[in-house]
Amino acid sequence: MATRRTTSSKRERERSKQAKAAAKRERRQDRSDEDETGTVAFDENSATTEELIERIAAMHEQFDAGEITFEVFDEEKTELMALLTARLSE
Repeated sequence: MATRRTTSSKRERERSKQAKAAAKRERRQDRSDEDETGTVAFDENSATTEELIERIAAMHEQFDAGEITFEVFDEEKTELMALLTARLSE
């Protein structure tokens, strides 16, 4: 039996995912470059578990103070929780 080739819709979905990820990386980079508070940009990949928890707490405070929108808060919190879950499962 011959193997199936990927369909064009599947390729299009993959391209869409890649484009979305690239745009997200660019937005995150732009946001860290424009950091008005003068704080050091947060590096998710080298952060310890405690630092991830502290970052989530800081984001809650920013959201409560109205400094960030719900969309930004929810997106970043979801990413940080996924990283935290991955770290704890190791």
